[in-house]
Amino acid sequence: MSTDHKARSRVLPRPAGLATVLATTGALLLGVTGTSLGTEIAPAPPVQAPATTASLTTEDVNAWLDGLIPGAIEKAGIAGAGVSVVHDGEVLASRGYGYSDTGTADGAAGHDAVPVDPDTTLFRVGSVSKLFTATAAMQLVESGDLDLDTDVNEYLDFELPTSFDTPITLRHLLTHTPGFEERLYDMIRFDGTTPDLRDVLAIDPPEQVYEPGTMPAYSNYGNALAGYLVELASGRPFNEYVDAEVLEPIGMTTASFEQPLPAEVQDAMSNGYLDDAGAAAPFETIGPAPAGSLAASPTEMARFMLAQLGDTPEAPLLSPETMELMHQPGLDDTALGNLAAGPRMTLGFFDESRNGHRIIGHGGDTNFFHSHLQIYPGQRTGIFVSFNSSGRAGPDTLEIRDAVTSGFADRYFPAADPASDAEESAGPGVLLPAQDASVEPTAGEHAAMAAGVYEPARSMHSTFLDAMNLIDETSVVAREDDTLLITPGPGTAQPAVYEEVEPWVWREVGGQRVISMRVEDGRVQDIGYASAFTLNRVEPANSSGVALPVLIASMVVLSGALIGWLGGAILRRRYRLAEIDRAGRLMRILTRIGVGSALIGIVGRVVAIGLITGFQDPPSGVLSLFVAFQWLGALAVIPAVWSLVDGFRNRIGLRRILGGFLVLFALVGVAWFAWSFMFLSPNLTY
Repeated sequence: MSTDHKARSRVLPRPAGLATVLATTGALLLGVTGTSLGTEIAPAPPVQAPATTASLTTEDVNAWLDGLIPGAIEKAGIAGAGVSVVHDGEVLASRGYGYSDTGTADGAAGHDAVPVDPDTTLFRVGSVSKLFTATAAMQLVESGDLDLDTDVNEYLDFELPTSFDTPITLRHLLTHTPGFEERLYDMIRFDGTTPDLRDVLAIDPPEQVYEPGTMPAYSNYGNALAGYLVELASGRPFNEYVDAEVLEPIGMTTASFEQPLPAEVQDAMSNGYLDDAGAAAPFETIGPAPAGSLAASPTEMARFMLAQLGDTPEAPLLSPETMELMHQPGLDDTALGNLAAGPRMTLGFFDESRNGHRIIGHGGDTNFFHSHLQIYPGQRTGIFVSFNSSGRAGPDTLEIRDAVTSGFADRYFPAADPASDAEESAGPGVLLPAQDASVEPTAGEHAAMAAGVYEPARSMHSTFLDAMNLIDETSVVAREDDTLLITPGPGTAQPAVYEEVEPWVWREVGGQRVISMRVEDGRVQDIGYASAFTLNRVEPANSSGVALPVLIASMVVLSGALIGWLGGAILRRRYRLAEIDRAGRLMRILTRIGVGSALIGIVGRVVAIGLITGFQDPPSGVLSLFVAFQWLGALAVIPAVWSLVDGFRNRIGLRRILGGFLVLFALVGVAWFAWSFMFLSPNLTY
């Protein structure tokens, strides 16, 4: 439920209507580069820090926010926003902008608009919810009811299927390294029903595709599993435990994980919108609830930031020692290898350090709400921002979030001198501005070893949604000056250039993003970025540069052949022409049935992918039918070969032989694509 590492916990993309379906279809069939779930879009390079530091006071923060946000949300078409800032144990600012209810119904005037009240208006915070789940888990670690490094199967009341001997632990769940692939099924509902947490986790869990602890791959399932451990260890439903032990002690009295919200706070809930011109969207029910279902006001989120900073002594959520443990990197290079040289997850937080200052945070997105929280442990400071609309363009809220969070850092905590930076930056991912000259001899060699095509580790690998990776690839090119051109840049939608600052550690030229690399068999296999995200090398045969041209060419040939056959049949019927050659007629009919089936199977699967990414579940019977069509297309290779051999034997002519070869190769091409990307699999899970 997040671009850049500021929204990268994204659980939910924009709902997909016909336009999204067509875009997805076009992207797969025409090879257009685009984005998909898990692809993070961020604004262009960060704003440079000012020469002087502004005064971090209520007056200055309010003036800065008032000068930034109202115009930005109006321009982007965002209905409302809330922001809170804490510093030195106090709520420094809590601001509301725009409307929680625009008063419109289907674009027409409906009733009076309701302004955002930062003290009472509730926002869905998306994956920022994971920080509360992690806090609850760490409370039970502190009490001894849970252990960070015990096999989770010792706590669970169902057997979690795994693919590796290394056990999954709570530490893995909180650092997004349990090794699970992504799943979309039942992630969000609009029908008002609430799925049972155990059912969400125990019925058809995602496949484990990486050894635990070794591959940062953002996992909603993993965090929801941590929430279920809280439920089992405490003996209370997750919502009840969090209410009593996390929310109420620090004064978050209207905040709630419940879905739907309790009746007494439903009127305080902001509507969600695609943009400020449309009607309010229905309430979203998040399937893996601990991973993203919290609703809270900006002022209540300020209280949580104070608690994380240790500034609620009357109701501490964790002991200082446990809080420090939670805020430190959760894994080292023993498990992660050289990926640990870049930003690393703490036990719940992303490392989002900037300007040499240690910052930890988390972003969150639903279909309609977009939020981000950051705390500065060394400065006892925090900032939270949330929007109740996506805006007119995809990156709108991300750009404004970046303007708020990065702008806040640059205004109040600009880069200090290198010596001070090094002194403060005990956390990972904070590199000094100057490049280490000692790495220069390795940069060219390392750049060459990194060149290639990569796909997100956080993706669907064992289901037919694996095909989505074809439009979510990253190209890495070694340049003559020993830098890397990465397209799109990790965490962005734009190309970015990186220079090596330490062996296998690279920093964005003109920016502050950092990536690290893991090398196997003489070449880079994995590129880690933004703490919980990794890019995996793609072998050429499975890349879009090979797979999409094969698919497109095959589909063109089969479509042309089908049109030709239909046209020929119409002409023969109209002019009562005799069949050209009755020999082998059955095999030709079977081939043509297979060609039509192959086309239907591919197009049907692509349309299904478009619907699924918009959280519309195609009927399982329809998906099964597409599998059947795909198999008919694959099996049509047999009559196509038979027809071709029969044609040679009967000397049917060069033109028809050539056409037979093209159809055969096209059927093989579609069958290969379908096999490679799970379109032939009877597994309908997604």
